[in-house]
Amino acid sequence: MSDHDTFDPKVLERLGLLRDKYAAMGQDLVSYLDGLLHADFPTYWDYINLDTLLSLQHPVTQFPDEEIFITYHQITELYFKLSLHELKQIHREKETTAAGMLERVTRVNRYFENLVGSFDIMIKGLDRGQFLKFRMSLLPSSGFQSVQYRMVEIACTSMDRLVHRELRADHENHGFDELDGLFETLYWRRGATELATGKPTLTLKQFETKYRGDIVNFAEETFYTNLRKKWLGLDEKDQTEDLKNALRTLDELVNVHWPLSHYRSAVRHLQTNPVDIAATGGTNWQQYLPPRFQTLIFFPEIWTEKEKENWGKSWVMAQFSSSPT
Repeated sequence: MSDHDTFDPKVLERLGLLRDKYAAMGQDLVSYLDGLLHADFPTYWDYINLDTLLSLQHPVTQFPDEEIFITYHQITELYFKLSLHELKQIHREKETTAAGMLERVTRVNRYFENLVGSFDIMIKGLDRGQFLKFRMSLLPSSGFQSVQYRMVEIACTSMDRLVHRELRADHENHGFDELDGLFETLYWRRGATELATGKPTLTLKQFETKYRGDIVNFAEETFYTNLRKKWLGLDEKDQTEDLKNALRTLDELVNVHWPLSHYRSAVRHLQTNPVDIAATGGTNWQQYLPPRFQTLIFFPEIWTEKEKENWGKSWVMAQFSSSPT
């Protein structure tokens, strides 16, 4: 019996498929097989670039807990990346189905559930004394400068939902050509003003210098295809209760639970005289973080008027019914 006859038929089938694949590209299968002979077996640490990943934490002070602070923020950005991965796929789909949208929104919800649940690391997992010292070496950088979080917001809803609360009704039917101008009225810009003067902080100036163009471009790219537009574009029969509930969960996670997790941390670590202790970027976090001040809602169509009026109130009552410790 020849060596050829000893091959498993499945192996021969795969070789035939590979030959056809490479031939279609004008490539020689034998050359690629030679390369495979000399290639090393992959390892876990190489595949995920573990050594590089573990070398990306560079504290600027000698306080040990600064490494926790850096690592947690890097983890947060990776979750934002995963969320954007799903939202961008919804945006790029030529034909979005209710089932496909539900699957991807559910994935984003899982990511934000993990984010919200993990924020106790920042609330209880940092030594307050160390934090209040090393944070001063981080000025004017701030988590406020997370462009991925801004991209998540833009991918989820139309721009009129992201402007200052009192301007939303005026811009609810805004056109594509208004997006650049609407940037100046985005709600979070007021969260980066100096407490004493009300002027833009260096944190905001840095952020907008680097990312303003990217944010406006992404808003233009998703103008017709953001998640809210996709939801409203579904046939009524496809706007199922399961999908509606998933969107409600997303709204609460991103616009209530996530900012209030930050608020709890700020209250624990920074709540004294707000002029004496401000956030690392000098932002007026007391007015910026609480959802009741912003009433930011991605999908207003799926909430009752009473629910919108009481936005975030139940969470605040539950979390702050007693003084923070």
